Amino acid sequence: MNAYLALIITAYLLVVLFGYWLDYLNLSHMKKHGAVVPPEFEGHIDQALLNKTHEYNIEHTKFDFVHSAFNNITFLVFIFVLLNLYNSWIISLNLPFILTGLMFFLFLTYAETVISMPFDLYGTFKIENKYGFNTMTFKLWMTDTIKSLLISTVLMGLVISSGLFIIQKSPDLWWFYVWCFFLAFGIFMMYISPYVIEPLFHKFTPIENEELESGIRILMQKVGIKVSRVFKMDASKRTKHTNAYFTGIGKVKRIVLYDTLIEKMDKDEILSVLAHEAGHWKKKHLLKHLIATEIIALIVMYLSYQILQSDFLLRVFHVGEDSFFAKVVLLGFVGPIVSFPFSPLSNYFSRRHEDEADAFSYEMTENNQSMITALVKLSKDNLSNLHPHPLYALFHYSHPPVLERIRRIRAMSE
Repeated sequence: MNAYLALIITAYLLVVLFGYWLDYLNLSHMKKHGAVVPPEFEGHIDQALLNKTHEYNIEHTKFDFVHSAFNNITFLVFIFVLLNLYNSWIISLNLPFILTGLMFFLFLTYAETVISMPFDLYGTFKIENKYGFNTMTFKLWMTDTIKSLLISTVLMGLVISSGLFIIQKSPDLWWFYVWCFFLAFGIFMMYISPYVIEPLFHKFTPIENEELESGIRILMQKVGIKVSRVFKMDASKRTKHTNAYFTGIGKVKRIVLYDTLIEKMDKDEILSVLAHEAGHWKKKHLLKHLIATEIIALIVMYLSYQILQSDFLLRVFHVGEDSFFAKVVLLGFVGPIVSFPFSPLSNYFSRRHEDEADAFSYEMTENNQSMITALVKLSKDNLSNLHPHPLYALFHYSHPPVLERIRRIRAMSE
């Protein structure tokens, strides 16, 4: 084993083991500090529900550990045992460059889908069923899986073919043109997804509560957002979890409320949640995130181009036959190792944006109590861990921990 390979494997194992240690730390912290109902949740959560929350988080963490360990072992076996054979077989077919790439990556996608199915089934029909979240039938799960596979095949086929065509036509500047294509394609998907893809999985109907719709339109007009339609989504066919979101680029928005959200929250709570989402738009968080992401993506694309120009990765991992596609897979193995230390920085900015959106919600509604009760209900209904370890939150939480968030919102009116 050469020194580079030993370094990469060591770094990979350190990242994996550190992640498992964070999980252990988080559960230990919850068991130590989570036995008492916080004052913010008194009257909403009793000891029985708190125990259920602990059991749910413990079972999910154990399941995620098994799933992650299996994925890591499978990935390592593929990289160090099967990649050479798979790469040689694909090359031996002597197909055109683009068709070779399509087969190479689509077959891997199908294999990953099949391997993950038992875990998806267990998570959905065992754990989520046990704690009362899943409302999906096996028939609906199969239908969703088939639809997702067909859609991903079409979209991945388009993206892979276009990317490889650009690489073939511009071997020296493909890193820039591929970045431009990904950016344009991503924006295009933001436009068409609500109208083409989402209706394949969910039914969207106008909300029947005229008072709620009027309140939403008045609030959005105050914010400066033009609402095209306000829809209710039949999320209850699949889950009891709640959510609400905006779609659309620019000032015209389409607002979607889960039917579970409408059922569990009152008008003022829903308006507080939507004011929070509007705050992300008003503060240009989505635009800032897009710009930062694309700048990083451009840098990563250029560095990837420089690495893929050489046979360094093929030599390090002892891949026999030269293959652009094998290099991409190996780069995908190394990439997450390099990016892992930067996750706290990304989460920091995300949490800061959430705080700003909370402040904007209070500014628009002048009602921090409704935002607080909405967060209490969301945490209660989702059996959220109320006491995450700070280090775990640093690496994994894109939102501030709920108790910290509630206390900050309460202080706004003091």
